[in-house]
Order: sequence, then C-alpha cells, then structure tokens
Amino acid sequence: VQLQASGGGLVQAGGSLRLSCAASGRTFSSYGMAWFRQAPGKEREFVAAINLSGGNTYYADSAKGRFTISRDNAKNTVYLLMNSLKPEDTAVYYCAARVLGIPKTVSDVRSWGQGTQVTVSS
Repeated sequence: VQLQASGGGLVQAGGSLRLSCAASGRTFSSYGMAWFRQAPGKEREFVAAINLSGGNTYYADSAKGRFTISRDNAKNTVYLLMNSLKPEDTAVYYCAARVLGIPKTVSDVRSWGQGTQVTVSS
C-alpha cells in the first residue's frame, strides 16, 4: 500500500490540526493503520493506531485525551485530529500500515508514508 500524509503545519500552542493519510494500491480495509512521530534527535515513537474496521483505537499516553484517530474506509483515508497542541508535539508525523494487524511499534510497520511536519509554537 502507498501512503500519502498531509495536513501538517505551524500552529500555536493550544491549537488544533487534522492530519490525513490517503492510501492507495490495495484494499485499505485490510490494513491496520497508525500514526507515529519523530522529533529532531529522537527516535520515532507511536502516537495512535486504529484497527481494520475503525472500531478499536489505541493511544500513547502523550496523546490520550487530546488526539483522535479515525478512518474512512470508503475514502481510503485515516485521520489524526490533534487538539490542545503543545510545543513538545512538534515532530514529523508519519502514517503507517500493517496488513491484517495493528502497528503499535516501529517493527510492526510494513508501510510508511512520507511524513508531514507539525510545528507547535509556544
């Protein structure tokens, strides 16, 4: 599956952004999807994941209560709505996929998108 992320940008602390990741190539509903992020000088880390149907979601502690992952299988797209953004959320955000599974670690991921920059100013 090919993944194309978009929606990043510059936002003030406390603001919101919605990231999108459009998938193509194979049956989107066969893929568990996730968002990871990587800040400068840090390792890539898990942010949120969603199962094939969208009925189950999973979040890193840093994202709980502020971020919401969702998917629209008819549009082959997964979203990450980020509210109450903090400067420490600044990173490149990557969408990720795993066929018939839910990627929650870097080693789980089988396909990566190209990343979209999110910058939160204080």
